[in-house]
Amino acid sequence: MSASAVEYPCDGEPESLLASANRLAEQLPGHRVEILGGLITVAPPPDGPHGRALTKLMRPFLAAGLDDGETALIQGIGLWLPGGPQDYAIPDLAVVDADFDAHRAENHCYDPAVFRLVLEVTSSNWTSDLRHKVVAYAEAKIPVYVILDRKHGRLHVLTEPGGGAWDNHQVYAPGQTAVLPGSIGGRVSLDVGALVRAGSPDTAPRSTGPAPG
Repeated sequence: MSASAVEYPCDGEPESLLASANRLAEQLPGHRVEILGGLITVAPPPDGPHGRALTKLMRPFLAAGLDDGETALIQGIGLWLPGGPQDYAIPDLAVVDADFDAHRAENHCYDPAVFRLVLEVTSSNWTSDLRHKVVAYAEAKIPVYVILDRKHGRLHVLTEPGGGAWDNHQVYAPGQTAVLPGSIGGRVSLDVGALVRAGSPDTAPRSTGPAPG
């Protein structure tokens, strides 16, 4: 994820950081615009393997019934962050309380208190997911933060947030299974090898068919 220079209108008072972020989001459809630590960040549209990994990640959450009853499973839901007066993030996937819509914050975002888990699949913004958002989500006291780290081929599970840090940080490699805390509302086990493979570019040679006779 790259920081974007903010261009203010030529006349009148400079627009707010939030207004600048919303303007960028309108100008760059498909990009993900967020404010982290008082800085606007812009991530390009995700590639195919990112989407493939996210689809595979959703399956065990759906199988655990986390999209029904007391919880909902939602992609790209806005999370209002306490780290700055206008900070917000848009995680790839989240498990939230079923009544989340009654807890709207600003800018179409929601109160962090309704989030049970946030999940990111890294792309070109991997440093943000592994650094800036680690702090931001801990400050917001999100109970569980999961990162599919495509850059390094592993899965991170962070729990027990407090003071901008996490007391528990587990790293899983291919061949291992990550079992998520039951506090999210169901039992979810993640096959790390399958997820890493899903998020990797398909480099297998393609058949071009028989040569013309």
